[in-house]
Amino acid sequence: MNVPVNSPFISVEAKRNVAEAMDTGWISSAGKFVEEFERDFASYLGMKHGITVSNGTAALHVALLAVDIGPDDEVIVPAFTMMSTILAVLYTGAKPVFVDCELETYNIDVKQIEAHITSRTKAILPVHIYGHACEMDEILALAKQHNLHVIEDAAEAHGGEYKGKKCGTMSELSCFSFYGNKIVTTGEGGMVLTNDDALAHRCRKLKDLYHSDAKRFIHEQVGYNYRLTNVQAAIGCGEIKHIEEYIAKKQWMADFYREHLSVIPGLRLPVTKSYVKNVYWMYGVLVDPDKFGMDKDTLRARLKERGVDTRDFFYSPNVQPVLLERFGKMGDFPNTDYIAANGLYLPSGLALTEEQARYVCEQVKQLAPAA
Repeated sequence: MNVPVNSPFISVEAKRNVAEAMDTGWISSAGKFVEEFERDFASYLGMKHGITVSNGTAALHVALLAVDIGPDDEVIVPAFTMMSTILAVLYTGAKPVFVDCELETYNIDVKQIEAHITSRTKAILPVHIYGHACEMDEILALAKQHNLHVIEDAAEAHGGEYKGKKCGTMSELSCFSFYGNKIVTTGEGGMVLTNDDALAHRCRKLKDLYHSDAKRFIHEQVGYNYRLTNVQAAIGCGEIKHIEEYIAKKQWMADFYREHLSVIPGLRLPVTKSYVKNVYWMYGVLVDPDKFGMDKDTLRARLKERGVDTRDFFYSPNVQPVLLERFGKMGDFPNTDYIAANGLYLPSGLALTEEQARYVCEQVKQLAPAA
């Protein structure tokens, strides 16, 4: 059997919408599906404005620019995150300041944030890693105390919740990705959400070349060509209708893996806090080489031989050449280093079948020391 690490499920509605966009000729960034998707996704989260962009990285870039992040500023980011979060900060000319993660949920360790705040700090950019919400109460309290912006990176947490509040609704700006492996996908795509009318207006101008309000083709500032196409939005309009079904599928997947893998020595399964709704964008596990009998890289290679595809966890900023060349070593991140060395995620896509999930578990058990 061949089990890909993440296969999307595309709804009938999404396919029908794409056909309509193609048939009518509305295939670029104009067309009814763009506004419909913005409205539907923002409505699902209870937010006033949704501004579509070409991808999640662009969403982060636009959000940072909207609150005037630029050269000489610092933005606090987690050491454990997808590189997109960091690159978006670099695009603005600002400096990313890294904070280690906590070992339980892999999210930014809120207890370490304040020590990294300086006179140049302008924002905190928390990332809801793998579908588990950050400790937002503490982050928002710190931001208020130090007069900082908060921009949530909720790319991996569609529908996730923290103390009953949906991820992406707790800060002045939030950012989502709709890449093919996300819970709601448009193939490629992203969105900025906000309840602030002025910020929404600025985001719309930034993502579309910053045309003057008074006269099109007069450009008041540097803008960007970050528009989402109507064809991509057509997919999103179909997919958003099924978001609760997709989240339920992710939670079924997590329950299945937990039931069949929890007894394996040396394999640590995801931890979910009692007040968090985890949407398990990816089902990540940690491998203890001493107890499991092989390291993470060996396990990945053995599983690949058996047709099971996996992925590494993200890596520390201290091993990224693009960062080392600019900043040198950026601190000590023992937790990030540990999970990067020992973490992998199992097949986690929405198209995963019970037969495939059972096969994955069987292969892991056969390679485990107790097998």
